[in-house]
Amino acid sequence: MAAIDLNADLGEALGDDDAMLGIATSAHDSCVVHAGAPLTSPRTVATTAARGVSVGAHPSDDDREHFGRRSLDVPPDRLTAEVLHQLGALQAHALASGTRVAYVKPHGALYNVIVPDKAQAAVVAAVAVFSPGLPVLGLPGSLVFRLAADAGLRPVAEAFADRASTADGTLAARSQPGSVLHDPDAAVGQALSIATQGWARTVDAGVTLAPFAP
Repeated sequence: MAAIDLNADLGEALGDDDAMLGIATSAHDSCVVHAGAPLTSPRTVATTAARGVSVGAHPSDDDREHFGRRSLDVPPDRLTAEVLHQLGALQAHALASGTRVAYVKPHGALYNVIVPDKAQAAVVAAVAVFSPGLPVLGLPGSLVFRLAADAGLRPVAEAFADRASTADGTLAARSQPGSVLHDPDAAVGQALSIATQGWARTVDAGVTLAPFAP
């Protein structure tokens, strides 16, 4: 029987983290770079661990002003160092709560740019040094899947309940009309479609579905 992991962004001070932990099976912390505060990570990780939910890392570019959503031209060696630093800090909080970081999901621009930009292999390099074999979440068909596999990591395809996609399965830019599903019923419908059929909405003219098979 197929299994679906429900993951959520936490530690960003944007919603009800405790309520999300009631339905999520894994949750990734902001690493206090694009959002959050110094006490956010230890509290979020402790609560996540206490609820029996897997702890993930949500590293991003050092761009708090733009919530990590602005594309930055970061040299690969610097990016590797920045991501490794974030993973290490979060791991310390996880160990203090009796658990470990179970997976990595890049955030914002770092997540989107990792699809077409080979230079962002620096992210994979950081994860491989941090914990060989660790799962890396990404969009179906993205370059990070091949890079992660080559580095001995486990690539995991994911889809979004509240985001529309383009025909090739990449996320539609937030500036594009219809890219974010604000209607809860629409998001629920998309989640069910993904879980039962492996498809989701796109914003491309004349296209209604996009495959989410890895």
